Amino acid sequence: MKRIKLLLMSLMVVLAASCTTEDLDPALDQNKDANGGITDVDNLYAVIKGAYSRMTASGYYGRDLIITNEVRTDNCFSNGNSGRFTTQAGFAYSNTTGFFWDEAYAVISSANLVINTDLTGLEGDMDYGRHLQGEAYAIRALVHFDLLKQYGQIHVTGGTNPGGIPYVTSYLSNESSQEELFPPRNTVEEVRAKIFEDLDMAYDLMEDTGDTNFFSKYAAKALEARVAVYFEMWDRAVDAAEDVIDNGGYSIVPAENYVASFGSDGGSNIIFELEFNSTDNQGINGLAYIYRTTGGGSYGDVQVLDEVADIFEPTDVRGLLDGENGILGYEGDMLRNMGKYPDNQGYDNVALLRYEELILNYAEALMETGGDALTQLNKIPANRGASLYTEATKENILLERRKELMFEGFRYDDLLRTGSDIEKTSIQQNFAATIPYGDSRLAWAIPLAEMDANSNMVQNKGY
Repeated sequence: MKRIKLLLMSLMVVLAASCTTEDLDPALDQNKDANGGITDVDNLYAVIKGAYSRMTASGYYGRDLIITNEVRTDNCFSNGNSGRFTTQAGFAYSNTTGFFWDEAYAVISSANLVINTDLTGLEGDMDYGRHLQGEAYAIRALVHFDLLKQYGQIHVTGGTNPGGIPYVTSYLSNESSQEELFPPRNTVEEVRAKIFEDLDMAYDLMEDTGDTNFFSKYAAKALEARVAVYFEMWDRAVDAAEDVIDNGGYSIVPAENYVASFGSDGGSNIIFELEFNSTDNQGINGLAYIYRTTGGGSYGDVQVLDEVADIFEPTDVRGLLDGENGILGYEGDMLRNMGKYPDNQGYDNVALLRYEELILNYAEALMETGGDALTQLNKIPANRGASLYTEATKENILLERRKELMFEGFRYDDLLRTGSDIEKTSIQQNFAATIPYGDSRLAWAIPLAEMDANSNMVQNKGY
């Protein structure tokens, strides 16, 4: 019987009792049968490491998810230097274009293996085992959230029903049920509820370890604040953000350290980041290689729209900084992201949860609930060499989000969650005309291979 491709990506793990986690290559540790292989809590750690490693793939956070969410906005475009990302930037993708569907469900499968393991049958520290299961719940929530935003039809008018994505909670085996093997799409509301359930479990199970390369208690809360803002659940966003602010011990990077902070690991503002080591770095398929040419040695397909320079003041470290390179800079006459992900070989860690984003989430939620949003909003420009705001409006908050989070993959989500059109503002953009909110192209097609393998899967409108 043909199984759903999504579930064929289910990862199987063998961890010989004689192996330690140091013996395992995190990119290769999930290739064999799991039956009898999980005997110790440390084995679960190896599976978690494998899940993080899969998230660093160039098809996921290693490049494609971030870049695709930039080139479809008023931040960036593809100049076609090597032919990369012109399809995505032109909203011309189809059910065979390829995106991060397979990588995402592979990560989810790893998380499910850890979540569904009975700790009482293992050797080792049970408290640590519960913490690892908490990490797995947080990973599962994040990846389903990513899938929902890209493949779900939240913002498509008259989309197919149900318009969510399959929320997979089982680790597959020969005993799996037909519905587990061929899962239908959940509704958007069901996926949202399951994400919050997983984040609640993550928070309850985890400790605050202080290791930013792994999910922690307050990283789960920071993610909860992000999800709550996306779905306009403002009270929940306020509560989650305040938990992190009051207990996490994080701080905003000051202006003088801002640019350099993207070339170093960790830092007072990092809540959770993916580590890129010798195994995980993407080299020529990484973020730096696509953002810059580095003297002609890199692809440099993703260029910044010329007009973007004008949204920054001359003293703002995120802009040109009095004509010199801040985050923005020039290669010849091409405006570029010069400061974020600066290592051309792809060894820079990729921050998925920064404290600055949390503060902006908090400011927006406070504005929506009648709190002191202005104080929170102004914490960001006060540390960037930029003028303070006199009023906390939706427009000002979104502008500050654009400035602070540019090149990190947030802009597309911000436009859609606020019901905005994808405006044609520059001749440099790859799409021909403004794409109205509700257009079917705002959601990706379910991959053709998935459609062929799963009779319960429903394709998105327009594909």
